[in-house]
Order: sequence, then structure tokens, then C-alpha cells
Amino acid sequence: MADEENKELSEPDRESRAQEHEEDRAESTPLVDEYGEPLADEHEHVRKRPLYRRPAFLIGASLILLLAILFGVRYWAYARSHETTDDAFIDGHIVQVSPKVSGYVVKVYVSDNQTVDAGDLIAELDARDLQAKVDQAKAALNASMAQQKQAQTQVTLTRVSTRANVRQATAGVQQARSGVSGARAGAASERSRTTQSSAGINTAEANMQQARAQLGAAQAEAVRADADVQRYQTLFDKDEVSKQRLDQAIATARTANAQVDAAREKVSAMEAQITEARAATSAQASNAQRAEAQVGAARAQVNEALGRLDQANTAPQQVAVSEAQASSAGASLQQLQAAVDEAELQLSYSRIYAPETGRVTRKAVEVGALVQVGQPLAAIVPGDVWVTANFKESQVGNIRAGQPVDITVDAYPDKVFKAHVDSVQAGTGSRFSLIPPENATGSYVKVVQRVPVKIVFEPNQIDSQHLLAPGMSAVPEVKIK
Repeated sequence: MADEENKELSEPDRESRAQEHEEDRAESTPLVDEYGEPLADEHEHVRKRPLYRRPAFLIGASLILLLAILFGVRYWAYARSHETTDDAFIDGHIVQVSPKVSGYVVKVYVSDNQTVDAGDLIAELDARDLQAKVDQAKAALNASMAQQKQAQTQVTLTRVSTRANVRQATAGVQQARSGVSGARAGAASERSRTTQSSAGINTAEANMQQARAQLGAAQAEAVRADADVQRYQTLFDKDEVSKQRLDQAIATARTANAQVDAAREKVSAMEAQITEARAATSAQASNAQRAEAQVGAARAQVNEALGRLDQANTAPQQVAVSEAQASSAGASLQQLQAAVDEAELQLSYSRIYAPETGRVTRKAVEVGALVQVGQPLAAIVPGDVWVTANFKESQVGNIRAGQPVDITVDAYPDKVFKAHVDSVQAGTGSRFSLIPPENATGSYVKVVQRVPVKIVFEPNQIDSQHLLAPGMSAVPEVKIK
């Protein structure tokens, strides 16, 4: 029966059972020495038992095992409901103070680790060059303002003068047209007078022809009368005619000669009249030509007046040009005003103020130093801090915003800060590094990634006795259940 049970047992169990049987036989067998003599005292056998067979050892081991089980269960329960990491640090804003203009430092108002409020003066630069630029910009602005006033006045003056020029040109056109009408009337009158003078010449020439005919008749009559006188004188000498008849013939001859003289004078008068009429006609022709020329001049004056009217009618364009110049002066004024504002802004940059309330760190500015734009002068660390904990990607699956967190800081191991999870970064830290890993090239080795989690302190957790500065090590314990 025992053999069947031993067959059913495994090899280790059979060895253990055989060892127990040997021990039982050894306990039941009387203790003897090496020569076969029985020992004197059985208590010596008890004292020489193995340590793990002693009751005290078994009780202690049982207590230790029980405590280990209790602490193990407690740790297992705690580990299931909490996530922790030692890859966590105090984080916060670090505001760099840099100048916006270059220059020499004339005054420094802060020292290292000094607490400042937002708007406190930190340093002051030499502002004489910047003040000169402000004065120059203001002078240019004043000159531009004067030019703008002049341009606006020119617009008003252009409007008034162009209206007056239009009216004056219109009146000039009307006057020139009236002059043309007058010149035409004068030319017509002169032409009529010229015609009359020509008709007078013709009349005078006809009268002259008549006078010459009368002269010829008078000369013929005078010749006849002279012949009669000579004939009657001969007859008188022969006493063939009377003295009366001779005297009558002499009187007739004298009358005929007188008529010849009168006819000659009339011919001479007619010739003078013809000459005078011709001179008058020539003069009248000259007057007529001058009148025609005056008509042409009047027409030219009309054209000139029309040209002045056309020029005056460009008044809207002239006003538009003046308004454009005024607008350009206004734009230039705005540009110069912007230059003044920029110069004043640059001048204000010579005084460097604290952008945030906090403590001054890494002060790197001294009086007399030449600083450049963007050069770090100091850093201000505000009091608002938080914890950035880099949990493994296998830990963040159960972390949610709002979960409570207990934080211990290496600088204050006896104090536990209460906080809560604010947010989990949308990406691992390596992905946002300067040179992100490219897993698509080369051989790939899987590495557990870290995901930053932002943890915010609860109110009234930070006091003056426990200074928390960015970079300090922290250990957060997030309660996830």
C-alpha cells in the first residue's frame, strides 16, 4: 500500500517523505555515541536541533512572513491606485529682461535675488542720442505742419482764383467778340468810304473831261473871236465897219479869252480834285486794310480769350492738384508724426522696467557697459510655479486632469505639498526635442518614452519658509483611483 502511495507521489515528494521517515527513526532510536554507548542526557539532543526546527525561529519567521504579506498587500493596493516618478522637477516662468535699444548703461537699480514688482525700474541707458532723434523728428513734424497749412491755404486760394479767372476769361471772350463785331462794322464803313472815294474819282474825271471839252470850245471861240477882231480891225482901218462893231468884236474876243482862262482853271481844279480824290481813295483803302487787319486782330483776341477761358475752365483740375498736394502734405504729416512716435518710443526704451513681479536672477548688467538689442541683462522668476513630471507612457493611461497629487521636494523631505493634475502634454518629450528621433531610418530599438504632465499646486501650499524654484527635484504621487 505504501509502495502504491509512493508511486503516486512525485520524485521531490518521495524524497521529502523519505527524509521525514529518517528523522522519525532517528528520534525514536536512543542516542548513543560513536562506540555504541547511550548518551547520558536527552535535553542535549533538543539543544542541538537545527535552527529552522526551533519553535522561536518558526514563530519569528511566521510573524515576519505575516508582516511582509501585510506590507506587500498594502504596497500592491497603493501601487494600483497611485502613479509616481522621480523624473519630475519644479517648473515656472523665467522672464528674460533685454533692452530694445543699444546704448551705455548709466544706472542699475536692482541686485541679484532682489524682489521686484511689475513696472519697477531695473536699469537706465544713456538717452542723449535718442532725445536728439526725438527733437529732430519733432522739428520735421513742425515743418510738415506748416507745409500742410500752406497747402490747405493754396487749395482755398486756387478755388477763388480759378473762379475769378473763369469769370474774367468769359468777360474777355465777350469783349473780344464785341471787338470783332466793331472791327467788322468799321471795316465795312471803311470799305463804303473807299467805294465812295472811287465814285468821287470817277465823277471828278467826268467833270474833268467836261471841263477839258469846255476848254477846247472856249479856245475855239477865243480863236474865232481873235480872228474876228483882226478882220474887223482891218475892215475898220478901211472904214468898212464902224468903230462900234470893232469894239463889239474886241469885247467878244476878250470874253472868249476869259472863258478860255476860266476853262483852264476849271480843268486845273478838276485835275487837283482828281488827285485829291485819288489820294483820299488811297488813304481810304489803307484805312480799309487797317480795318480788315483790326478784324483779324479782333478775331485773334477772341481766340486768345477762348484760350484763357479754356485755361480758366481747368479750375477743377487745378483745385484737384491743390487738394492732392494738400493730401500729400497730410500723408507726410502722418508719416512724420509716426516718426515722432517711434522716436519717443525708442526714447522710452532707454528706461528698462520689470515686465513681471518676481525675483531677479542672473543679473549681467553693470554701469558703463555697452548693451545691444536683445542682450540678456537679467532674468525675473515669478512666484507662480508648477511641477513638470515626466511619466512613462505606460503610466499616463490612467492619469486624468483634476486627480489629486502629493508632492515631496528633495529640499523639504518632511513636507508634503498638495496639488492636482492640470494637463497632459500632447506628445512625448523626445518628439519636441531639438533633433527628434527618426524611427523610419536605420535599425529600430523600442525605448519607453516619457510624457510630460503638468501638476499645479493647490492654493496656500507655498509659503516664504518653503521656497520653490524652477529646476528643483520633486517626486509626485498621483492618486488615479
